[in-house]
Amino acid sequence: MPERPSHRVAVVGASGFAGALAAHLVHRHPQLELIAVTARADAGRRLDHLYPRYRVGMELEVFDADRVAERTDAAIVGYPHGAAAPVVEDLRRRGLKVVDLSADFRLDRESYERYYQPHEAPALLEEAVYGLTELHRDEVRGAELVAAPGCYPTAALLALAPLREVMRDAVVDAKSGVSGAGREATGTTHFVSVDENVSPYGVEGHRHRAELERELGDGSAITFTPHLLPLDQGLLASCYVTPSRDLSADDVRGLFRSAYEDEPFVELADVPPGVRDVRDTNICRVHATVEPATGRVLAFAAIDNLWKGAAGQAVQDLNLMLGLPEEEGLR
Repeated sequence: MPERPSHRVAVVGASGFAGALAAHLVHRHPQLELIAVTARADAGRRLDHLYPRYRVGMELEVFDADRVAERTDAAIVGYPHGAAAPVVEDLRRRGLKVVDLSADFRLDRESYERYYQPHEAPALLEEAVYGLTELHRDEVRGAELVAAPGCYPTAALLALAPLREVMRDAVVDAKSGVSGAGREATGTTHFVSVDENVSPYGVEGHRHRAELERELGDGSAITFTPHLLPLDQGLLASCYVTPSRDLSADDVRGLFRSAYEDEPFVELADVPPGVRDVRDTNICRVHATVEPATGRVLAFAAIDNLWKGAAGQAVQDLNLMLGLPEEEGLR
């Protein structure tokens, strides 16, 4: 007889792109049991009718914190920013471990309210851990509340983190598929504006730059410009770094090997990666070198924005929080 899964999990907000994938990953996970999936507008529908390819034949429930807490010991919350914070607060009050996919617990209060809105559950900010495991593994392992990073910061930070000590300034030119904008933004009008087009947005201060400032906060100047591509999934961050001292390509490769050679979900590539290289995986594929003409460091990171940029990373975090092998259910 197979061993019964050891942890019971709910996915709250499972009708969005990231929430649905999170439900799929938990459902197939050998050590997690998916007990409940909830939604707001889609409550009463089956998740496999909304997303047939994920094969999760469960009915989406209206969220009830008491009912979720009675049946589970952990939750992944897939609500948008603002809507997530009260739900996370309800679940934490009932003792559940929570991974939140929104921006609500990624930043300090001042930064959050500058880029987003008044915070709905500020008392929880002190306990929240930023869930980029490659940089915060020990903190995630001991956490009760983890804020999963945004998809753009995930790729950009993994491209830049090995260079923190030698970085004078950086330009991050990042491009994502439309699923990163969320299910509500991917209707007919959105498709028409994106198809056969590439466009930058948030050029005077996109809110994801706050996560870059938080994690790279050594005074380095960072320019961050996101672009939307006519893809459903995939994200590429191309980062151009002015180093504080002369570096050779071998120097740079050594920094990245030292940072990532033992990381289960970071692959060092000999050539710049593309988004197809990592489609439907929790892998971040990275390449870094030096441009001989200028001495700038060029670092490229490709992820699947719904996996390593959202749901896959959330399960990676949850594995650590629950004392499970970090790679469990993600290979």
